[in-house]
Amino acid sequence: MKKFGFPICGAGSRSELRWIGYSAITALALLIVDQLTKLLVLKSFKLYESHPVVDGIFSITYVRNNGAAWSILSGHQLWLLLFAFVVLAALIWFFRYLTDGYSERILALALMISGIVGNSIDRLWHNEVIDFLDVHYYDVWNYPVFNVADMAICCGVGLFILSSLLRRRKEQAS
Repeated sequence: MKKFGFPICGAGSRSELRWIGYSAITALALLIVDQLTKLLVLKSFKLYESHPVVDGIFSITYVRNNGAAWSILSGHQLWLLLFAFVVLAALIWFFRYLTDGYSERILALALMISGIVGNSIDRLWHNEVIDFLDVHYYDVWNYPVFNVADMAICCGVGLFILSSLLRRRKEQAS
């Protein structure tokens, strides 16, 4: 069984360290894009203002969410921040165990970490998460408005699940 602990200490191969570096750069870039796009929306839009990008399908709509996904736990910012901190700490502490050296899992966890940090910054600075990406189908269907950090979390979780389904743990493969 692999040891738990800080991810970089005793990292396996050069390839694994390279993927950790690539993934960290990707995560940092996404965090910067997330924060810059939110700042741009805050400076350019009034709350609930919407501008179509692709008529009837995609708009930029400025909303605030004081809950988690789909406004779950609305108004419980302290609990949501605490939960985010616990998940973030667990992802970092168990990083090597969770990734098992697979490059796509390293990227997946980096994406999740980036998204958690991006939305946590919003909770700390604005007491709410800034959302603006609005996918809908005219007035028939509307997906909840989201942001770049939400996309990073969802893509990271999806990639991790896909990798977990398609690859066995390395210690089981031996």
